[in-house]
Amino acid sequence: MSRRLLITTLLLAAGMLAVPSWSQPALKKRTAAERNGQRGVPYAGNDEALRWADEVAQRRGLDPDWVRRAIERAQFLPVVARFIQPAAPGVAKNWRVYRSRFIDPIRIGAGVRFWEDNEATLARAEQEYGVPAEIIVGILGVETIYGQQMGNFRVIDALATLAFNFPESHPRAAERRDYFRGELEHFLVLENQLNADPLKPLGSYAGAMGMPQFMPSSFLRWAVDFDGDGRIDLARSPADAIGSVANYFRSYGWQPGMPTHYPVSFDLEKLDKEALVVPDILPTFSVASFMAKGAVLEGAALEHKGPLALVELQNGDDPPQYVAGTENFYVITRYNWSSYYAMAVIELGREVKEARMAGPGS
Repeated sequence: MSRRLLITTLLLAAGMLAVPSWSQPALKKRTAAERNGQRGVPYAGNDEALRWADEVAQRRGLDPDWVRRAIERAQFLPVVARFIQPAAPGVAKNWRVYRSRFIDPIRIGAGVRFWEDNEATLARAEQEYGVPAEIIVGILGVETIYGQQMGNFRVIDALATLAFNFPESHPRAAERRDYFRGELEHFLVLENQLNADPLKPLGSYAGAMGMPQFMPSSFLRWAVDFDGDGRIDLARSPADAIGSVANYFRSYGWQPGMPTHYPVSFDLEKLDKEALVVPDILPTFSVASFMAKGAVLEGAALEHKGPLALVELQNGDDPPQYVAGTENFYVITRYNWSSYYAMAVIELGREVKEARMAGPGS
């Protein structure tokens, strides 16, 4: 070997020299997982994970070899463990910033196209389940921009990482680990029912799948074959995604015709804000008790028959915003337990509806 070639070889091995373009065709092509920093450590050598696999196979009546092979080939992804960590303490919530992430011209335009392409299906879902088209459109837009961003993590890797290597520093580590073990079990049951390869499905870093980002347990309980083709496909069938979201909301008690929220202001002389915010987003107050504590309602809100909640949306260092949330607002938070999320869904759906009614070029 010449001295020049020897030096080049050593530099390449040390990572101090870029691979020359003439040699690149000979290199092994990286997988999508490797390109996205998702190359991990297989669970084949993890005794705890394999014991769990055997228990699941026995509990669910699954082929133990099939379950073991699936878990052995699942990979621990450190990036997933990092993503699941909560925001650093002291980071102020900001509704305006949060809203700007989801209500923008790109998402609104995509929502208008989705609604137009699936108008009949959205109308049928609203008729059968009672959930307005704009709420379904809001969910699918916030979750995945109507299927454009459904996640590129292998679902089994994400779920296994969070089931067996959930960060111990998380304040609810034990509870969350148990949750993800349950979701991993549901995922294996689902893939077995579909006679599918559990190593193939892709989703979010938390294991959510398809246009509506259903977790495996939600898929098993609420996903529906809304296009009638004999199978449920939440990744490629807009109809199945639409029907499944509508079914999810109806199952959680969506009430047709009820608004999600009302404007609210305060009578400072009577205001007992501390008492109003204690229940958080859970509707607790009647109109009378709500107003007795200093909340001021007007118009249709005065005729509301169900309970209300004071929903607080913080704006960093600026004053927070408030609305009076209804039971339907609470139903939206069952999809994602956040008032900020629910408001983003509501406002994106409304913006898409208004843009669609205004027509092109408006």
